[in-house]
Amino acid sequence: MSFESEFQSIYTRASTGRASARLVLDDPFLHRMQKRHFILFDVLPAIFTLVAIALLPVVPVGRAELGVFFIMWLLTGLGISSGYHRLFAHKSYVVARPLRAALAIAGAMAGQGGVLSWVAMHRRHHERGDQEGDMHSPNLHGEGWRGKLRGFRHAHLTWMMAHPYPNVVHYAPDLVRDPDMVWIHKHYNKWAVLGFVVPAVVCAAANQSWMGLVSGFLWGGMVRMFVLEQGIWSLNSLCHLVGSRKYATRDKSRNIGLLAPFIFGESWHHNHHAFPGSASFGLAWYRVDPGYWFIKALGVLGLARDIKVPDRAQLRLREAATAAET
Repeated sequence: MSFESEFQSIYTRASTGRASARLVLDDPFLHRMQKRHFILFDVLPAIFTLVAIALLPVVPVGRAELGVFFIMWLLTGLGISSGYHRLFAHKSYVVARPLRAALAIAGAMAGQGGVLSWVAMHRRHHERGDQEGDMHSPNLHGEGWRGKLRGFRHAHLTWMMAHPYPNVVHYAPDLVRDPDMVWIHKHYNKWAVLGFVVPAVVCAAANQSWMGLVSGFLWGGMVRMFVLEQGIWSLNSLCHLVGSRKYATRDKSRNIGLLAPFIFGESWHHNHHAFPGSASFGLAWYRVDPGYWFIKALGVLGLARDIKVPDRAQLRLREAATAAET
């Protein structure tokens, strides 16, 4: 069964009421789909990254390869950070329909799941953060360094092999009602494949060779996907294990500022859990937050509006509430 048919089956069951009352869908068929996705978009990029490194003497990295790597990393990274996460999961700003669709497609090209699935899983994570039901918490696998190591492995990687699928009708009803998002989600595999085809074709044209097709596929496709994934998965693993905390939250989220330039400001993860509706995760001008800078630039250009950021009074109120709890 294709991904499109699988989604239509889930959507139909939920819409007709047989699954609408269930928070998660947990069955062997879904687990097989998840394992297939894990192999295609997580295991293969890791393998092809090793292949790309091994082939460096034969397929060297030139300006074209570096260019498609960076541009595709930036495009798909902003698709996840500013699109999937801040726009669709948390509604922290508003854009017009064409840009909304473009951000959803850019996020899909990252190979981290369709927009409805990603949003439903993320909202479930916030609801159950570091408690039973949080599908990628590193803090539910025992105490001591062994438990933390098992938790890190689970949160960073193995949870994706098979996990309860959050009911999109419950967790993402706004997107289920959006025909554009449903259509983009149903064609997720096509967008993910496009993320390999575009850099391959661009590199082939730039190098005017079939070898350029291979190098573009490797560096703009596979290596780019692998690198971006490690950054995003570190939010599930590292940013719930190590780092700083400022606010009282139910979960164990943490900030790791050193990672912020490399993952679009997403590693101000504790700030995000404290103010999930904020478009800014850094919460201060001097903190590196490229995902927010992109949104601000859209605002300056008149392409984004209603950009939500807590003001100083709201920050002070939250700090006072935290101090009162400690």
